[in-house]
Amino acid sequence: MSAAAAISVPLSVLDRSRTRQGHDPGEALRDTVAFAREAEALGYHRFWVSEHHSVPGVAGSAPTVLAAAVAAATSRIRVGTGGVMLPNHRTMVVAEQFGVLESLFPGRIDMGLGRSVGFTDGIRRALGAEKDAMGGFAERLAELGEWFAGGASAYPQVHARPAEGLRVPVFVLANDAGADIAAEAGAALVIGGLGGTDAMAAAVERYRKGFRPSALRAEPYVVVAGNVAVAGTAEEAARLLVPEAWAMAYSRTRGVFPPLMPVEEIEGLRMTEREREHYEAALRGHVHGTEDEVAAELAALVERTGADELLVTTNSYDRDALLDSCRRLARLARLDGGGGGAR
Repeated sequence: MSAAAAISVPLSVLDRSRTRQGHDPGEALRDTVAFAREAEALGYHRFWVSEHHSVPGVAGSAPTVLAAAVAAATSRIRVGTGGVMLPNHRTMVVAEQFGVLESLFPGRIDMGLGRSVGFTDGIRRALGAEKDAMGGFAERLAELGEWFAGGASAYPQVHARPAEGLRVPVFVLANDAGADIAAEAGAALVIGGLGGTDAMAAAVERYRKGFRPSALRAEPYVVVAGNVAVAGTAEEAARLLVPEAWAMAYSRTRGVFPPLMPVEEIEGLRMTEREREHYEAALRGHVHGTEDEVAAELAALVERTGADELLVTTNSYDRDALLDSCRRLARLARLDGGGGGAR
C-alpha cells in the first residue's frame, strides 16, 4: 500500500488561531486566514475555526466573525466553526449569524456546535452562561433548528432573518454523551479520537444505531478529529507536538493556557515532576510520523471506525513546519485542490 493512496476519506482542517510567544493576537488571526487559503489550494474539504474566551494562547474568540473573513478570502473550500459553543449564546443570535454567513457564501457554510462553557466562574458570568448550561444542549439545538424552519415555538411571531428557510449543515462536537444528542437531532457527529479509544468507538457505534434522519441529513456522518503532525522524520514530527504539549502542561499546573513557545526553549526548561507528568501525557494519543507512517495509521483508523471524514489540527510554534505538515498530509491523501462540495 503506497502512502499516497492510503487515505480514502475527505480531509479537513481545524485551526484554533493559536498565539505564539512574541507575536500579537492580530497576527494569529491573519495567519488563520492565510492558512485557509493554503488549505484550499491543497484541496482540503473544510476549514473550521474555534471559540475560546479569555485564553492568552488562543486569539479565536468570535468564530462566526473569523469564519466570515476566511470565507471572503477563499472561494471553494467549505468554511465553518469547530465550534460555536451553544450554551454561550442565544439561539436566535446564532441562527442570524449563520444565516448571514450562508447568505453571503451560499453552499459553503458549516454550523459546527459545541456544548462547552467557560472554564472559570468569571468567564461564565461574563458570557451570561451557567456551569450547568451543558445540560440543556439538546433543547438549545432543537430550538436553533426551529429558527431555521420558521421560528421558535417559544417566541411566536419572531423570526430569525435571514436564517429562516436556509439549510446550513449541522455538526455536533461531541464526547461520549454528545454522540447520543447528535443521533437524536439527525446531525453529523464530530468526535475526537485519532487515538482510537474503545470509548470513542462505542460512542460512534451508538450514534450510528440511534441516528434519526432529519431535514438536513438522511444518514449518519462521522468526522473523527485530532492532532496530526507529518514531517520528514518521526523525530521532526514529534517535535511539532512539543509546544502544544507544554502549553497543556502549563495550563494544568498554573490555570492559564499560554501562547506557544519555541521547541528549543521548552527543551531547555527544568520541569517539575508534576509538569513533566502533564507534559508527557499531552504528547500521547496523537498521530505523528513520516508520510508513510501517518498514512498507515490514519488508514487503519478509518477502517476501524468507519469514519466518513478526518478533521485534523496541528498547533506548533514553527508556522513553516506546520504548513509543511499540512502539505505532506495533502500529498499522501492525493488531494486535488478541488475543495467545496456539501457533505
